[in-house]
Parts: sequence; C-alpha cells; structure tokens
Amino acid sequence: MEKKTAVVTGGAGFLGSHLCDKLIENGHKVICIDNLLTGNMDNISHLFGNEDFHFIKHDVTNFIHVPGKVDFVLHFASPASPIDYLKLPIQTLKVGSLGTHKALGLAKEKGARFLIASTSEVYGDPEIHPQKEDYWGNVNPIGPRGVYDEAKRFAEAITMAYHRYHGLDTKIVRIFNTYGPRMRLDDGRALPAFVSQALRGEDITIFGDGSQTRSFCYVADLVEGIYRLLLSEENDPVNIGNPSEITIKQFAEEVIRITNSKSKLSYRDLPVDDPKVRQPDITRAKEILGWEPKVDRAEGLQITIDYFKTVLEKK
Repeated sequence: MEKKTAVVTGGAGFLGSHLCDKLIENGHKVICIDNLLTGNMDNISHLFGNEDFHFIKHDVTNFIHVPGKVDFVLHFASPASPIDYLKLPIQTLKVGSLGTHKALGLAKEKGARFLIASTSEVYGDPEIHPQKEDYWGNVNPIGPRGVYDEAKRFAEAITMAYHRYHGLDTKIVRIFNTYGPRMRLDDGRALPAFVSQALRGEDITIFGDGSQTRSFCYVADLVEGIYRLLLSEENDPVNIGNPSEITIKQFAEEVIRITNSKSKLSYRDLPVDDPKVRQPDITRAKEILGWEPKVDRAEGLQITIDYFKTVLEKK
C-alpha cells in the first residue's frame, strides 16, 4: 500500500517534532514545514536521511506550496510559551490567523484531512472547573496574553468555517500543559523553568502565592491522543491532557525533591491574566478516542529531568 503523506507545520518545534516521529513510526511520509522562529533543527536532525521525511524552511503565513499528494495537514506552527508570544505578539497573531488560513487552503486544495493544534488557553482564566469542551471560556482579548488566546480562538473559528462551508474534514485538539524531552530550558513555562533552576541550584521562581493549579501531560501520551483524533471521525474540539491536577507550589517542591536540589522557593507577582486553575475534562477523549494518559508525572518528570541534564552538560 502507498504510504499516506502528512504535512506538519511547526514540525521542528517541541510538539511538532514528536508528532513527526509518531507519524513516521506509524508508516506515513512526513513533510515538515518550519521557519525556525521558535523551532530547532536539533529536534528533527535524527530524521534527516530518512526517506519518509522531508523538511521545508518556510513561513506558513505565506502561500504554502507542496507538490504531489497530501492526505493530512497538521497545523502546529505557533509560538507557544509565554516568553515567546509576549516577545513575538504580531507573529503569534499572524500564524494563528494567516497561517491557519494558508494551512486550511493547502488541505482544501489537496482534499486532505486537517488538524489544528488549539490550546487550553481558549478557556482563559476559567470560571468552570474542570474545563469541558462546551465551555466558551473567559478570555481578556486586549490583555498581553490575548495575542495567543485569541489567535487560537480565531484558528478554531476559521477551521470550523472551512468544515461547514467547504465540507473539509477538520479536527481541533485543545492541548493542555505538556512536557517532555525537546522542551527549551528557557521557554518560560513552569516545568522547564523549575527544572533548570533546580539543576543549577538556583532559587525556584513562583509567580503569585503558588496556589494556582496546572495539569501536566507527558508528550508521548499527548501525541498518541492527537494521532487517534486525526484518524477519528470527530469534528468538534477534543481536550487532550492529563487531569492529574497539582498546585504550582507543590509542583516546585516535587521538582526539588526529584532533582535532590538545595533550591528554595522565591515568590514574585503573578502576571496579568494568568489562569488560576487548569484541569482538562477528558470524558470526550475517553469515549470517542478510547484515550487516556498512561505515563504518571513522576515517571515523565524523571525522563524530562534526565534530558535537561544532558542539555545543561553541553552548555
């Protein structure tokens, strides 16, 4: 049988690169498109030389040309960490709007199935807990985080418009906090920040009083859920994440314990519009995809910490 071809935008990023691996593992050809604004060639270097992998350096806010047959388009291009999208606000809005439009255009031209990487941030600072897919969110559109939140909300809206108006087969995955190898140490999210500070013996910075909660999903679990959604017949949004909730303070203490660090906790003011709670309701993922996370936090954390140790040793 001829292998199916998947285009992955943002394929040199943390999640995108793991998705490229997953697709190739499952017998697909992959065309990875990335402008390397926040992606890294090191994430995909192991795939060079693989006849099923092809890399194109390109900004997907411009017209996307891919010759030949394409079966799947997975749009993962976007700055995704607070440090990145606060530093690159216009680029974040452009890739969520223009980039999604161009990726949808490619899928329509090729008659391909389309999957958009959305985010738990569409729920904003939620008034419903845990967050279910039918919750419309509590987002400040003009706050500093709005550039990311609204880019993703627009991406969902245009994806559904293409589904309804053009009959395109579309999927929307709402991704909750994910971690694992290939995260950048300096990407500004809690996990890499805490781990890098603990490994260096620096004080761990907690914003606010540390009572805000997060739910961390190991990357292998996440990409399994995404792959199942891609192959499903579902068109409405599906949460993929780990419902195991923990406060930021407890998480920092957990990192200190696992790394055997002498780091202390240091408190700073909470950033504007920082969500107080995050926990996915994954009932739909369980029912529709037969998916739930398998890797517990202690196991996933240890793998990730070992990865960060090797990164720090190279510096």
